[in-house]
Amino acid sequence: MESFLKQLVQGKGLLFIIIVGLGGSFQIGCHLTLISSPYPFINSFINSTLTQRYGEAPREDTLTLIWATVVAFYSVGGIFGSTSVQFVLNHLGRKNAMIWNNVLNIVAVAIMILSKAAGSFEMIILSRFLFGVNSGLAGNLHCIYLGESAPKKIRGTVSVTMATFSAIGKLVGQIAGLSEILGREDLWHILLCVPAFFGFVQMFTLPFFPEAPVYLLIEKGKIEECKKGLQCLWGPGDYKLEIEEMQEEQAALKGQCNKSMLELLTDSNIRWQCISLVVLYEAIQFCGISGISVFAYSIFQEAGIPEDKIRYVTLGVGASEILTSITCSIMIDRVGRRVLLWGGFGIMAAIMVLLTITLQLKDYDLWVPYTSVCLVFLFVISYGGGPAGVSVPLSYEMFVQSYRSAAFMFLGLIIWAGFTVFGFLFPFLLNTMKSFSFLMFSCVCLAASLYAVFILPETKSKTPLEIAEDFRNIRVCGSAIEEKCLETKL
Repeated sequence: MESFLKQLVQGKGLLFIIIVGLGGSFQIGCHLTLISSPYPFINSFINSTLTQRYGEAPREDTLTLIWATVVAFYSVGGIFGSTSVQFVLNHLGRKNAMIWNNVLNIVAVAIMILSKAAGSFEMIILSRFLFGVNSGLAGNLHCIYLGESAPKKIRGTVSVTMATFSAIGKLVGQIAGLSEILGREDLWHILLCVPAFFGFVQMFTLPFFPEAPVYLLIEKGKIEECKKGLQCLWGPGDYKLEIEEMQEEQAALKGQCNKSMLELLTDSNIRWQCISLVVLYEAIQFCGISGISVFAYSIFQEAGIPEDKIRYVTLGVGASEILTSITCSIMIDRVGRRVLLWGGFGIMAAIMVLLTITLQLKDYDLWVPYTSVCLVFLFVISYGGGPAGVSVPLSYEMFVQSYRSAAFMFLGLIIWAGFTVFGFLFPFLLNTMKSFSFLMFSCVCLAASLYAVFILPETKSKTPLEIAEDFRNIRVCGSAIEEKCLETKL
């Protein structure tokens, strides 16, 4: 951590991380939280628009369908954005891709602001779709750009800031949605544009920073520009070791072009990396963090917290996630990725079981609801300090340069498709199982923890080539013994 702080002071690294973060994960976190606040105002707008248009009030199921479309089209846009990342990166590079991505923000903001005056809920849906495309691109670009710009020894710390900015975005979205700020009927269309305004900051400041050094050397062969980029971001130095490792990777790739997603999924040499991506991110989506968000209000209410104060306690939950992601950034390059991953998922699995019990026994005694409140905070802390923080650097580190853009294309498809499916399934699951749905989440967390313990290799302080070799050496179900026997026979 000391070397990290030293390099932040010597170069422009800290400012670079902030600028990239504001146009990346921050926007995603903000968009995901602020949509719930203006729901009654948007619903009323849709109702009045349809009434004026057709001369009669719409049915309740029509309003529900349109609202679901407004919410879901953000995820649909995210799928389009994340799956186009390889095409965008191949044509624009890392820095220019992030800059031009914000043009979508300008278009989406204009459509959203005009939607109210135009009396068109269709414009809201279109704007949400464009915001989703922007976010899908921004999330992948954020991770790749930071990962390819950081020296190996601080790569994990730098990459974890993606989780930090996502958590900050969630908190800003919650704050902006307060009735004292923008959560009012006359300002809902402005509220939905809040994340985009931070993207404008990136658009006008990022041109003053260098292109990703790894991209410059491995894909463009520009050694001097790579060295200058590292010096600009992280301070004076020859960065001989970093450049040599990049050259080794470049030589190992032997001039290979960037692979397609189909090549990624059909290459047996990176089978375990793809499996690990699916396991990790599906576990994050089905770990129960969404269930906590839904149940938090009733849990705080049962604990006796006044209703007008609950939203501020909820802000405290968001602040806890920020603090733990910062703690994760301090620890990740010391203790490694696997420990934080299996430890975080393991603790979350235990908390889900305990929370199910306390919710069922909430009327047993006065102290039980307060125990549930503590468990909510502990769950968010474990989530932010473990899976949420570790997933980003781990995803970047698992793939060599030629597969990286395709891997993030695949990752984006996993994440945004998961958002869409989970958004439709979760309400039905909640109605059927109530608080017992936490037991299902506990099983998911336990399975992810066991996967990290027994299968996932450590990636700390290793080059992409070393990590790729570790994944190729994974053996399950006695296959390692069988291979040794075969070698002996031969």
